[in-house]
Amino acid sequence: MPALVLLGAQWGDEGKGKATDLLGGSVDYVARYQGGNNAGHTVVVGDQKYALHLLPSGVLTPECTPVIGNGVVVDPQQLLAEVRGLNERGIDTSKLLVSGNAHLITSYHQTLDKVSERFLGKRKIGTTGRGIGPAYADKINRQGVRVQDLFDESILRQKVEAALDQKNQLLAKIYNRRGILVEQVVEELLGYAEPLRPYVCDTTLVLNQALDEGKVVLFEGGQGTLLDVDHGTYPFVTSSNPTAGGACTGTGVGPTRIDRVIGILKAYTTRVGAGPFPTELMDADGDRLRSEGHEYGVTTGRDRRCGWFDAVIARYAVRVNGVTDFFLTKLDVLSGWERIPVCVGYRIEGREVSELPYNQSDFHHAEPIYEYLPGWQEEISAARSFEELPKNAQAYVAALEELSGARISAIGVGPGRDETIQIHPLL
Repeated sequence: MPALVLLGAQWGDEGKGKATDLLGGSVDYVARYQGGNNAGHTVVVGDQKYALHLLPSGVLTPECTPVIGNGVVVDPQQLLAEVRGLNERGIDTSKLLVSGNAHLITSYHQTLDKVSERFLGKRKIGTTGRGIGPAYADKINRQGVRVQDLFDESILRQKVEAALDQKNQLLAKIYNRRGILVEQVVEELLGYAEPLRPYVCDTTLVLNQALDEGKVVLFEGGQGTLLDVDHGTYPFVTSSNPTAGGACTGTGVGPTRIDRVIGILKAYTTRVGAGPFPTELMDADGDRLRSEGHEYGVTTGRDRRCGWFDAVIARYAVRVNGVTDFFLTKLDVLSGWERIPVCVGYRIEGREVSELPYNQSDFHHAEPIYEYLPGWQEEISAARSFEELPKNAQAYVAALEELSGARISAIGVGPGRDETIQIHPLL
């Protein structure tokens, strides 16, 4: 049976939580493979809304085992708070599995994230300040603290001492901040050991054995394709690989086991933080999209920048991820427009291009080339089949499918769990 990757095909916030939750009843494991609590999913079940930051969306489905893979950076305080919050609302989290090889976000990572971002001033990247970047930097510099280190005080202390030897120099001499005490950090981290112990295991072994047994595994990315540290709008990116290849490195499951890649596309485009955004709207239309789409960050609460659908980005997502199916979300937000612009290419210093420029200067100067599609006035949240959509809405979906280069297999017509149209089965 299949292993599926589900990821954002734009700049994140496309509605991955809804898509994952839709599949949750049909899959045995949902594994988060990168990012930290800088990502967020909102899942609506009946009249209940759940905001998830670190936990995979599958945690809301009793039959599903949620997994936090080795590629995730874990803020232990946030993770335990999220588990506790769900338990208080009657959600069972006892099946959660956490990789012992996942790296920890510590208090000094959060401190460095905030002071370095302030130090950059106008050149700031727009991070969430939650320590994700510094934690990944330590991982690559081989100075990281892993989940498994919580269970060996000697190793934990050695790693924290080594990390703070350098970081305290940086805080004092560059940022004019007081140094951080080793003992304080070690004591705090040790306090998370026993609460986390029941969840920690070799998740790579668990997931590969599950696939060997014919179980269905869904790999869930945070953020989106254009925030990938290698393939995104660098340096305005996250510190990991949300693209499909990250599912393999972030869980220890080989690429030959991946059967399908599902890209989540919003029916328009949004992004949070700084960086280029060719179709961004700075007018009343942008305000209307933000208001009607409730475009505010799940994790940060920040206003999302809003713009029209960008087919160039969608085609790029197909190319770098090997997307087999798209899940189009928030089509209902576009009800009420007389006509809807769709970006089909860019104009860069007089040249017209149809593919994403590899040169960052070109992308910063890209101007969208629009085609205009007729809108629809009808409310569509009650539609449960493609044929129930207004003709112009059907034409809009068909145009996006043709422009993007992969089939649209499901459509979100509202925030609720059941407000979805399935055109082709995702499993």
